[in-house]
Amino acid sequence: MPINAQATSKLRSIIDDACADQKTGIPGTTVVLVDKSGEIFAHSAGTRGVGTNEPMTLDNIFWIASCTKMLAGVACMQLVEQGKLKLDDGEHLENLVPELKSLKVLKPDGSFEEKKNLITLRMLLTHTAGFGYTFFNERLRDWSHPAGIDEFSGRIEDIVKLPLLFQPGEGWEYGVGIDWAGIALERASGLRLNDYLQKNVFKPLGIKNMSMLPGKEMRAKLAHMHQRDADGTLRTRDHLQRLPLVTDNASEIASIFHSGGAGMFAQPQEYGKVLTVLLNGGTCPKTGAQILKKETVDLMLSNSIEKFPNFSRQPIPAAKPDLTNPIGELYPVDGNPPQGWGLTFMLTNGGFSGRSKSTVQWAGLANLWWWADREHGVGGIVCTQILPFADAKVLGLWAAVETEIYKAVL
Repeated sequence: MPINAQATSKLRSIIDDACADQKTGIPGTTVVLVDKSGEIFAHSAGTRGVGTNEPMTLDNIFWIASCTKMLAGVACMQLVEQGKLKLDDGEHLENLVPELKSLKVLKPDGSFEEKKNLITLRMLLTHTAGFGYTFFNERLRDWSHPAGIDEFSGRIEDIVKLPLLFQPGEGWEYGVGIDWAGIALERASGLRLNDYLQKNVFKPLGIKNMSMLPGKEMRAKLAHMHQRDADGTLRTRDHLQRLPLVTDNASEIASIFHSGGAGMFAQPQEYGKVLTVLLNGGTCPKTGAQILKKETVDLMLSNSIEKFPNFSRQPIPAAKPDLTNPIGELYPVDGNPPQGWGLTFMLTNGGFSGRSKSTVQWAGLANLWWWADREHGVGGIVCTQILPFADAKVLGLWAAVETEIYKAVL
């Protein structure tokens, strides 16, 4: 469903205006919108980085952070289809990844208790296994001191040393579960996660500019990372996912952890190709490749946590304020309908923009947001490189873009 010239012009204007103020606005962004036929809109605005005077272009590369999770979920579900991974068999998973067996639960008083329940792949993909992130959880942050934990270090130790925050299956907490799912995939497939994705997801879709280990060409096009200070002004900062960007020695590259939770770098238009596949029930309209069965995509887009209908209405603190703002609710919807989580992403059950109740979405820490609405056949991704998470300016841009595209297609 191509959008008309008026809608295209309006969208470009919204995006350009958001990047007009390089001091307190958005330094640079790329927005990609898709329907079931593929890309219907792509536009970049602003600069590659504050102070660079280099325009942001569609070729620029973004660290997509937790937008990686959906990609890892697609890969895991391919192995579920093949019987190499099992969604609800905790014994199978813990035999494949025996490190899960010895995990303990960190209690609110700082003491530990033994893990009582088996962890399943479904728990890992739905954030119900008990894992957290130190930047979203003060208990976990405080436990990690004095050395601390850096989930973006590129070292597996910063993931596998984290304790659980509750007994598996007995709560919801956003965390490193999908990193563990990526470890399970590597054990089951015999491939490193990035290699698996390149072979079984990206190549069939014609994707070339998406990698956890960006080479010189991708590095040369990398968008700068920014920090928004308390007064609202922007400055460039060191990259969070730094190790894959500075490592060239082959043996050192081989030691980098392939993070299923946050490890991917991508040209946004390439990510749009995967969103199109979700809209089409697992098949790419351009290449004809079927990377998942329709019933598998249906399962991924279904609610797997019905016993936690208010999971995202629990406030998320800014445990590390340089990385995230405090979050009262992940996606407020009028009337507070039951919320859901599919296999790696949120089901919002509606929203103000015109999206359907079956829409799925998720985000990346550096203020990237994607959504896919299979009922209305539209989706998209808004990409920036700004910390801390939940930036008001980027949230405003995402809301404006999504509202405008629904005006054009409905």
